[in-house]
Amino acid sequence: MFYRPQDGHPLPHNPFNAIVTPRPIGWISTRDAQGHNNLAPYSFFNGVAYVPPQIMFASTGTKPDQDNTKDSLANIRETGVFCVNVVESAMRDAMNASSATLGKGEDEFAHAGLTAVESETINCPRIDGVPATLECKMTQIIQIEGASNYVVFGEVTGVHMRDNTIVDGRFDVSTFQPLSRLGYRDYSVVNNVFELERPDD
Repeated sequence: MFYRPQDGHPLPHNPFNAIVTPRPIGWISTRDAQGHNNLAPYSFFNGVAYVPPQIMFASTGTKPDQDNTKDSLANIRETGVFCVNVVESAMRDAMNASSATLGKGEDEFAHAGLTAVESETINCPRIDGVPATLECKMTQIIQIEGASNYVVFGEVTGVHMRDNTIVDGRFDVSTFQPLSRLGYRDYSVVNNVFELERPDD
């Protein structure tokens, strides 16, 4: 089948998210200028550069109590910093709980039963006990096509790795099974890792 997105699609549910999969989940933690902590998962997320290390995530929705955006983006605009927390399969329920639409200033850490700890390089909370956290300084916020679509870029200024994720000198994802987003309400875990050598190695 073929369809033009501008004309809509003929299926019961939009297939776009199911086509662009699996997607890593950026569990974004922020703090507003008044000191309120916030936490939310974003599946439009990825690393974009090695040196300096940089990441991106996209915010594509709105909340009634924010100005045409969500709490995460509003907080980053105020403070210029955020954390990316890696989601493991064992924390799927807490991640899902943190996606609830709470009022501005309400604490998703508490709502999801998670402990917030301070970062080392920025004034921002991170999640205690996750496999890894990237402390980030916002470098750009770009509005893309669509009324409430924004891409946030950040430079990584600090990296936390849980001790048991380091095996033989490598960060080993098989120690915790990263959670990834598929289409619709579907998720998957990484439980099969293999290596391929590049042709020019």
